[in-house]
Amino acid sequence: MDKKFLVQLESIEEKVKKLEELMADPEVLKDQSKIQTIAKEHKELSEILNLYNEYKKVNRQIEEVKQLLNSTPDDDLRELAEEELESLKKQREDLEKKIEIALLPKDPNDEKNVILEIRQGAGGDEASLFAAELFRMYQRYAERHGWRTEILSLHPTEKGGIKEVIALIKGKGAYSRLKYESGVHRVQRVPETESSGRIHTSTVTVAVLPEAEEVDIEIKPEELRIETMRAGGAGGQHVNTTDSAVRITHIPTGIVVTCQDERSQLQNKIKAMQILRARLKDYYERLEKEKIAKERKEQVGTGERSEKIRTYNFPQNRVTDHRVNYTSYRINDIMDGDLDEIIDVLIAKENEEKLANLKI
Repeated sequence: MDKKFLVQLESIEEKVKKLEELMADPEVLKDQSKIQTIAKEHKELSEILNLYNEYKKVNRQIEEVKQLLNSTPDDDLRELAEEELESLKKQREDLEKKIEIALLPKDPNDEKNVILEIRQGAGGDEASLFAAELFRMYQRYAERHGWRTEILSLHPTEKGGIKEVIALIKGKGAYSRLKYESGVHRVQRVPETESSGRIHTSTVTVAVLPEAEEVDIEIKPEELRIETMRAGGAGGQHVNTTDSAVRITHIPTGIVVTCQDERSQLQNKIKAMQILRARLKDYYERLEKEKIAKERKEQVGTGERSEKIRTYNFPQNRVTDHRVNYTSYRINDIMDGDLDEIIDVLIAKENEEKLANLKI
């Protein structure tokens, strides 16, 4: 294993000991907030330390088998020892990879909830119908992970599709997995209205933002222009009856958010501010990354939203993720929310690239 990783691991050993001392300190135990923070850090570091202890154990076993090989004249015993040595070396190699990945810098947003934005792209009605299907796919994916989905804004079409939907997905680690979904999703299939059987291509844009708390983003009142209006659009219960819809413009950036789905102006304002905070957090983080020339294209999971990331080909029962050239022939399962197969490949690829960059 690379020496710098071993130095990190030794430092983690010392840190865990210090944290355990703090957790036993009567003064620290009086502060619930502090003890929770310490316990969380202890748990995270202990998981890495457990891998390191296993790695050291396997190393000791390798040395013992090598000594046996050097000392025994018994051919049968030597054959068994050589087999054991190969198995232990494979275990060590696997542990090295796990440890290196565990030591990679963590995305500070990984544990956050997600603001999911889905919009129809090119393709008219077919695009809006696929937008609705993608939203259902993410709802089902959230259910599989025990996360909750709350619709913040919805603009349906008369034919059962969705022009735009913005939702909050709440659950531990939601952003760590859903962040790979930002980009253009392309669908290829024969629409129900197509009598000639011709395959149409349509697109839907997905944006995944980490939810921003008030402490994450400071928004000054004088930076906002807040307007109220009457709700409009298909399906609104209060269409043209009350001034409950809210539009908020962040003047410095020009970012505009509109919410009209709730019954009261206050509820719509709260939801609009929730969306605005997430968009501003994303906006400022992008600016920072541009300054240090480390844009999202460097990481497989954080590509530009204008980039075509995935194709769903229904006639061929095929889903292809173009960032990693990975194809699955389980389109129905994937559309039912079984996305982990693809997301795991994306995570593995990103980790590979991060490790390669570290070793340069």
